[in-house]
Amino acid sequence: MSKFTPPLKSDLQNLWLIQGLLLTTLVLSSVFCLNTDEQIRSIMPNDQRELFRSIMYVIAITTFPMTNLIRYIQLRLNQTMPFSEVDTRKVAQKRYQLTVIVSMLLIMSVGAYGILMFMWGDKQNTLFIFSGLSALGLFLYRPKLPEYEALNQALHNKSDDQKEL
Repeated sequence: MSKFTPPLKSDLQNLWLIQGLLLTTLVLSSVFCLNTDEQIRSIMPNDQRELFRSIMYVIAITTFPMTNLIRYIQLRLNQTMPFSEVDTRKVAQKRYQLTVIVSMLLIMSVGAYGILMFMWGDKQNTLFIFSGLSALGLFLYRPKLPEYEALNQALHNKSDDQKEL
């Protein structure tokens, strides 16, 4: 049986950096939108804009549970998928990074809806609501050390089981 070293917080530093960059991008794009000239914004007819806004709200609302489901499935697949590398920690780190990045990018799309609606002539409230939802999603689907540790432990146990066969 091989020696197991628990994962370190440093394994997640890249993910926290990516999360910080995405949050900064969200804030800067919102500030950019607020400082844009009215001439750049296209004014869409009100009835069309309301329809698109409603559709984007529905998409945003469904994005949260779908992202949660996708993340859950990815985490379970990460634990059960076969691997050939010897270093289980490296495998766990790659798999967890992909899972978190996919979650964060899905949630960032919600912020893009607010920017799009604002550029189509909607008010600041819509921009703030979608940006706030996106920021909340970045918090909810942030890198979590217990998840990473559980994945690392599962892969380590699987590796030990494969060695015994």
